[in-house]
Amino acid sequence: MSHVFPRHCHAEMPTAVGGEGVFLIDSQGNRYLDGSGGAAVSCLGHGDREVTDAIKAQLDRLAFAHTGFLTSEPAEALADLLIEHAPGDLDRVYFVSGGSEATEAAIKLARQYWVEKGQPQRSRLIARRQSYHGNTIGALSAGGNEWRRQQFGPLLLDVSHIAPCYEYRERGDGETAEEYGVRAAEALREEILRLGPDSVMAFMAEPVVGATAGAVPPAPGYFRRVREICDEYGILLILDEVMCGMGRTGSLFACEQDGVEPDILCIAKGLGAGYQPIGAMLCSKAIYDTIAAGSGFFQHGHTYIGHPVATAAGLAVVRAILDRDLLPQVRKKGASLQQALEARFGQHPHVGDIRGRGLFRGIELVEDRATKAPFDPSRKVAARLKKAAFTRGLICYPMSGTIDGKHGDHVLLAPPFIISDAEIGMLTDRLAAALEDVLGSDG
Repeated sequence: MSHVFPRHCHAEMPTAVGGEGVFLIDSQGNRYLDGSGGAAVSCLGHGDREVTDAIKAQLDRLAFAHTGFLTSEPAEALADLLIEHAPGDLDRVYFVSGGSEATEAAIKLARQYWVEKGQPQRSRLIARRQSYHGNTIGALSAGGNEWRRQQFGPLLLDVSHIAPCYEYRERGDGETAEEYGVRAAEALREEILRLGPDSVMAFMAEPVVGATAGAVPPAPGYFRRVREICDEYGILLILDEVMCGMGRTGSLFACEQDGVEPDILCIAKGLGAGYQPIGAMLCSKAIYDTIAAGSGFFQHGHTYIGHPVATAAGLAVVRAILDRDLLPQVRKKGASLQQALEARFGQHPHVGDIRGRGLFRGIELVEDRATKAPFDPSRKVAARLKKAAFTRGLICYPMSGTIDGKHGDHVLLAPPFIISDAEIGMLTDRLAAALEDVLGSDG
């Protein structure tokens, strides 16, 4: 009898014992195509020898040194490499152990920045509905998914949530994508004015929305207008690239494709590619200098920040992404995946939208294509699809609550960057079979 506290108390999970390329292997010898990279984590696939060798070498040199006393060579090298390629004025890297820690640190840094600037009245954070920023209290407060938030409501911070940039459902008839992008961004200005500009400290958003909405990219011009609004009112822009960053969308940082430079940026998942738990918060020189010139101390910390083995793994992963020219590969394979999905599901009676960037793709499932009406939540389409796909040897990431936290279903795909064309075909075939298992021959 297991003593592990699982995600679901009544689920019996196979035991993973190995990994090879885009496949995971269980103790019975079954092989599963990792079509979602776990949760958009395994960007290099499984069993990458260069990364595991780097981890082993670091363990032979130094396993741990607390950052209250010492820094380490891999942490310094990884920070240098990230800043070398980071957009804008990002200048400092604060290492953590995962995405929730990264966004939590970002929220706290934004608050301390304004306190040290002599503007303690700036305490309000604005985020978006149908976003996901993590599961710690601050991160969950920023997230806009009601299903995740509901039972913890009394514990959460008072965060404002504006409408998402969700072109498939929110763009008006006769409205161009660019016009919609500007209109959607103006919701931020309206909320700033409602709260009072001097009370707002930051706006937080995912460049490409991940788990809660299924790889929803911004409309053209959306983030440029958001940046303009933030600058107009002196508000910090925090971009959460925990899921969509580190090459997943085809550029090392997802925001590069929208021509926007954040004040604070969060990464994780693909930073360690699953080989070690690691995340990071990057901040601008201006923010860091404000803390340095003030108290000189960021009032935050965890035991394992800047862990030498974790940062050694992250360094090996980022070097692999850059040195192996995997970013052009992501763009190429992403286009191939999109084409394969459109060819297979473009006329599917229950597929409303196929979207995303790079190897970060989402399929929104609907009961009626013409009206975009979602399935009734009682049908549990996403949960059934996850189970059916797994039975057929495909790991994918279906979720319900796509539209408002309760209604709507989608499936997220985020395979390793090394996926081949043949494996893209296998992924598509297995997903099609799973959809038929769940929705019948008409779907």
